Amino acid sequence: MAAATLVVSLVMSGLTFWAVNTIQLDARLNDTRFGSDLGLLLAANTAPLVAEDNLTEVARFSSRFYRSTSSVRYLMYADVDGKVYFGIPYSEAAVQNSLSIERSIQLPENYAQNTDLPLIRQHKTPDGEVTDVFVPLNHEGKNLGVLAVGINPNATVVASSNLTRDVTIAVFISIWAMVILGAVFNALTITKPIKELSVGVKNIAAGNFKQRIDLPLGGELGELIYSFNDMAQRLESYEEQNIEELTSEKAKLETLVSTIADGAILLDTNLNLLLVNPAARRLFDWLNSDIIGQNVLHHFPRELTTKLSQLLTKMAVGETIDISDEESSHDGEELQPLPVELRISLSSPFRKSLRILLIQVFDQYRETVKGIAMTVQDITREVELNEAKSHFISNVSHELRTPLFNIKSFIETLSEFGEDLTETERREFLETANNETDRLTRLVNDVLDLSRLESSKIYQLDAVDMVQIIEQTLRTYQLNAKDKGLELSYEVEANLPQILGHYDLLLQVITNLIGNALKFTQSGGKVVLRAYLIKLKSHQTETNKIRVEVSDTGIGIDTEDQEAIFDRFYRVENRVHTLEGTGLGLSIVKNIIDKHSSKIHLISEVGVGTTFWFDLDLFQDAMNPSETHSLNQSNVFI
Repeated sequence: MAAATLVVSLVMSGLTFWAVNTIQLDARLNDTRFGSDLGLLLAANTAPLVAEDNLTEVARFSSRFYRSTSSVRYLMYADVDGKVYFGIPYSEAAVQNSLSIERSIQLPENYAQNTDLPLIRQHKTPDGEVTDVFVPLNHEGKNLGVLAVGINPNATVVASSNLTRDVTIAVFISIWAMVILGAVFNALTITKPIKELSVGVKNIAAGNFKQRIDLPLGGELGELIYSFNDMAQRLESYEEQNIEELTSEKAKLETLVSTIADGAILLDTNLNLLLVNPAARRLFDWLNSDIIGQNVLHHFPRELTTKLSQLLTKMAVGETIDISDEESSHDGEELQPLPVELRISLSSPFRKSLRILLIQVFDQYRETVKGIAMTVQDITREVELNEAKSHFISNVSHELRTPLFNIKSFIETLSEFGEDLTETERREFLETANNETDRLTRLVNDVLDLSRLESSKIYQLDAVDMVQIIEQTLRTYQLNAKDKGLELSYEVEANLPQILGHYDLLLQVITNLIGNALKFTQSGGKVVLRAYLIKLKSHQTETNKIRVEVSDTGIGIDTEDQEAIFDRFYRVENRVHTLEGTGLGLSIVKNIIDKHSSKIHLISEVGVGTTFWFDLDLFQDAMNPSETHSLNQSNVFI
């Protein structure tokens, strides 16, 4: 029924369209011929009158002609500029109102004034299609303007067209009434299951794979419903498997990102945070902040926001960044993710140096930017090491230059003026050069010692008798102390157990500390070396350690100097202007104590004295069988 209705509708529509179109086409041709002939006739009779400017006769002739026929809708005369000077059925007042007449008689754009052929067009009105005829007024080769004639539509044609239209409408109404009756009948038998299937398909498309259709139908519709339910069940099973796999992959990815040492940040095109790993949270102090979904520029430090705001905005809108000059470019070709690297130093809230890598994230077709990935590396330590390296090289060069210059100066003097110098002067010069050579040797040895300590060289720790190191150091410096009028003594607890350490390195520590104490203690002062057993509590456990102290009654160290006393080439004599040194002794001490998994401490007061102290592990505790595994893990060999 639906097919028959469709065929009948198409046939009737075609016939109706052909009939109406044929009638209107014939009427248009007839009106066109009639209007053209009529316009040429009027133009031939009125052109001489217009040439003589006899408008009264033109008006009389046109009025008689207009009243003699009902086919003419209007007559208008216009000059070469298109200004209407006479028109029927317009009144004289209306004719004088040239604005309204000129607007209603606008000539076509393709109208040519230098032709004798009329221009014809049609325009639709509520009464039908009116034919407009524009006839040039030419007399003796001179263009006098234009005559516009309006021809009313053919009444018979309009009536036949209306009849055809009414018949067509009646046929269509009858056909579609049959269609509606048929549709109602189909709805009672077929539409309901089809509608259920349509709803089910929409739910499946929306992701609701639990959708099922339960209708007691047989035949092809019943088979279709059964197939739909089977498909929905399979899709539900596949979805569960996919969700489980996606969840597993997401968990793996989040675990991987969370274990990355560098900060990882993912932004969308609005610069809102989508992902932040723990390293980035620690780096920007976001650990206790819920910042996901917020604009990253509102949470970056001010200096970082200033540096990145314009760059991130350009990358988010799809502009590629030229790393060389940081100017954006977009040539319409396939976009490629170009990483942009920046190095930024922050002063607040913490002083840091950061290395930031930015890269655009594209869709699967690499056409649209979906976000921005940021990798943030804290290179503060690297920058500090580079600065320390430069500072170290500068200081070494300076320290080497001074003794070398002195040695060269005295030897050149001896070489050039040796015969003019007395024996006492020559001996003094040689002694000075020898002292500078010793100073240079000490500096080189200290630099080598510090270099070995700061390298990855492995030192074997073993049982060491601390008492033996103390006694050896005292024997070495006893005469030096007497020469300076100082009292050098030691206070060692009886039966001290052996410690876990490196004999030569610990001997160097005690030697440097005693040497510094003697150097900065005035005559009549005291230097005391102590060693005793202590107990330290940690996590509800007690640990035995040996504490070693070196105390003096010297000039003391100002609080300002205490913060930098263990830096390389830092010398207190730079401030107190006393004895000379390499400035590496305490730095070597700190590195050696660090190798023994301990820390060097000091307590000092200017004019009162200074005490350095550190703690060392006992050998028998380190060799306890229950702790052997952890000892190996913490490196007995350092």
